[in-house]
Amino acid sequence: MSDMKTSTLSIRLDEDLEKLLSIASKQTGRSRSDVAREALRRQLRLIQFETIRRRMMPFAEARGFLTDEDVFSKVS
Repeated sequence: MSDMKTSTLSIRLDEDLEKLLSIASKQTGRSRSDVAREALRRQLRLIQFETIRRRMMPFAEARGFLTDEDVFSKVS
């Protein structure tokens, strides 16, 4: 990450979240910042996926894809 431009974000953590972050950091041997960055990255990707999925659902439903199983049956 040393070649990448970075910025700093300060956030307030409640006691429970701070404890969970510290535990995850110790369990993985990674810094609290690394764990928080990865969690944020995953959450933002999940939001992105859900947004795309919501936009695509009307098109999928119009073609008879109503469930994940419908999609999986055509893919496999």
